Amino acid sequence: MAKPKVIVVGAYGRMGKAAVEAFINNSDKFDLVSGVVRNVKDVDTVYKKFLEDNKVRLVSNLEEELHRGADILVELTTPDSVFNNSKLALKNGIRPVIGATGLSDHDINELSSLCQKNSLGAIVAPNFAIGAILMMKFSAEAARYMDRYEIIETHHEKKLDSPSGTAIKTAKLIAKNAKVKNQSPHNGELARGELVDGVPIHSLRLQGTVANQEVIFGGLGQTLSINHVTIDRSSFMPGIMLASEKVMKLEKLVYGLENLL
Repeated sequence: MAKPKVIVVGAYGRMGKAAVEAFINNSDKFDLVSGVVRNVKDVDTVYKKFLEDNKVRLVSNLEEELHRGADILVELTTPDSVFNNSKLALKNGIRPVIGATGLSDHDINELSSLCQKNSLGAIVAPNFAIGAILMMKFSAEAARYMDRYEIIETHHEKKLDSPSGTAIKTAKLIAKNAKVKNQSPHNGELARGELVDGVPIHSLRLQGTVANQEVIFGGLGQTLSINHVTIDRSSFMPGIMLASEKVMKLEKLVYGLENLL
C-alpha cells in the first residue's frame, strides 16, 4: 500500500516547522510532498535547503499544489484562512487534518456536509497534545459531579484568537455532560470571562508560555483543578501523526481528537 501523500499548510510557522520535521522523521508512514507558505521569498535559506534535501517542495500557491494530487492536507495556518483552505482540499478529494483554530459551528457543519457528499474524512483538532485530550475528557467527567466550573487558558502573545479552540471544546464537553446548569455567579459581567455554553473562559496572552489550560471546579468546601501545561510544541506531534493515520480511514468529519482515542 502506498504511503499517504501529505501537504503541510503554514509550513513556515512554529507549529508548521515542527510538523514538517515530524513527517520527515516518520517517512516510513508518510510521504511529505510539499510545504505551503504565504511567500516563498520570506523563507530563510537554511529552511529552504532543509526542505530541498528532503525532497519537499516549497510553494505559496495552495490551489495549484492541490491539483498536483495528495491524500492529506495538514492545516496549521490562521483563523482567516483555515476554512477556505480546508474547503478547497475537500473539493479536490484531499482529507484535511485541521489544527488551526477559528472555525465557527457553521464552518464545521459545512465542512462536515462536504465530507459526507464526497465520502471523505476530516479531523478538526482543537488540540493535538494527548495530555490536553485527557484534560478535556477528565473535565467532562467531573462536570457530572460538580456544578461550578470555569476555565483559565494561557497562550503565547502571538496567538491570534481567544478563547482558544481547546477552551471552547472543553466548555462544550462540560456543558454537554453537566447534570445541572453552571452555578458560577455573575456570569453576565464582562470581567467574569467570555461565556461559551454557560462556561466562563478567561484568556491570558503572555510571553514565556506556549499553551496552558486549567479547569477549576468548585463544590461545597472543596475545589478540583485539572491542569494541562504545554512546554514545547513537540507535544503536539504524536497527535498530528495519529490524526493523519486515522483520517485515511474516515468518511466523515470528526471534531476532537478525543473521539479517536
